[in-house]
Amino acid sequence: MQPPSTPNRKASPALLALPPYATTSLSRLQSIYSDISRQKHSNPASYNANIEWWRNTLEAITRSGIQQRGSNLVLTADAGLMDLLRVPGAGKPLALSTVVVAKTELRIQKSLFTRADFLNSKESIYDSGWLPGRIAAYVVGKPLWWALEQLGVVGEEGFLTSATAKDTTWWGDYVVISLVEAAANDILTRQSLKSTGPADAVYSFENFKREFSSESHVLTDTDATVLLRFLERDRRAVVVDKDVIKFIDTDSASALREITSVDRGILELKDAVSHLQAQVTEFQSKMDEYTEKASTALKQKHKPVAMTYLRMRKQIEDVLSKRLGSLTTLQATLLSVETAAGDVEIMKSYESSTATLRSILAHPSLQKESIEKTLDAMAEANLDAKDVDELIRSGTDVALGIETFDDGELEEELKALAREAETDDVQAKLGDVTLVTPSAQPSPAETDAELQREGVLSS
Repeated sequence: MQPPSTPNRKASPALLALPPYATTSLSRLQSIYSDISRQKHSNPASYNANIEWWRNTLEAITRSGIQQRGSNLVLTADAGLMDLLRVPGAGKPLALSTVVVAKTELRIQKSLFTRADFLNSKESIYDSGWLPGRIAAYVVGKPLWWALEQLGVVGEEGFLTSATAKDTTWWGDYVVISLVEAAANDILTRQSLKSTGPADAVYSFENFKREFSSESHVLTDTDATVLLRFLERDRRAVVVDKDVIKFIDTDSASALREITSVDRGILELKDAVSHLQAQVTEFQSKMDEYTEKASTALKQKHKPVAMTYLRMRKQIEDVLSKRLGSLTTLQATLLSVETAAGDVEIMKSYESSTATLRSILAHPSLQKESIEKTLDAMAEANLDAKDVDELIRSGTDVALGIETFDDGELEEELKALAREAETDDVQAKLGDVTLVTPSAQPSPAETDAELQREGVLSS
């Protein structure tokens, strides 16, 4: 669909480029811009669709920053917003008061909150007992028409229409919750990627804005204030005490959910280091500048001017040397403080672990007598189990008609079989000897001659 045409007065190109407008026809836009309060009961489906369109639109307007109010989290509802939303062919958005007003739809849906309510409430926005939840329960639990009248949706003579459109009591600053949630998630992710040292967890308000700004979104005072309130109250990820901000583990003990004198000392050192680093950078830039100017003057044969620049560079160089020395000392001190603070936390962990271990070892079941008694009982139980197993097996053999044999008798029989096998083997070897056949036997004369040669028979 094409965005609405602008035959007379041109609408903001940045507005028409937003997704809700780029995909909405002029006829549809005319319906959305009209007073939609009567649709709540006459056409609930259309009413809810229009509310959702406006929710997406207001979120896109705030995120894009086209209001040019310096905030990407807080929507400013005023005459400027009405003029920004004016589109030829659709006119002014008469529905906006119904959508934004604190006592109706987006308030109940927890999409928009007035900045004052958001910052001042002590209860989390996710608490079902907070005002939006009570409003929803209020509407459900009371007679409908009377409840709507109490909430300002209807008047004594019916639905508020043109009078509401002209009313400006709903103008003001509104926190867009979805944008705050997304920004808070990004901050927590970036913080988790940093070192876990004590100095990385503490910030001043200005340092917080500088650290978590980005090229696309520079945190303003308003944005930072809203985010810190959300991170502290609703996410329980930071504690804030005046100008000191400290990130904490969401599961940490209540004792750690406070700003200590150590935290303040670390922050002061951290700020001093940051300040000196900025000075060093500035002095180095000036030295480069004076060097370039001296070189240019020398090329132009303005030797006195070149000498002046060189003297100025020398003076800055001396100051820079002192600043670098101070910076080195402060950095070493900060590192020592961080190390000591980390050692304190480690010792606390050791103490807690030791106490836990002692508590476990003090359990009656881990005493020497109890252990020996338990092991003896276990050995006795194992013997009983073995006896039971043998009884069950023997009983099973009897039940199945399986004969039992004496292992000793079987062993003697096995030895006898081995001896018999050995005897048979010897006899088999003797049977392999070659016998002389009768035809090969010597004659008596040959035998006598042989015996004479051996000296057995006399000649």
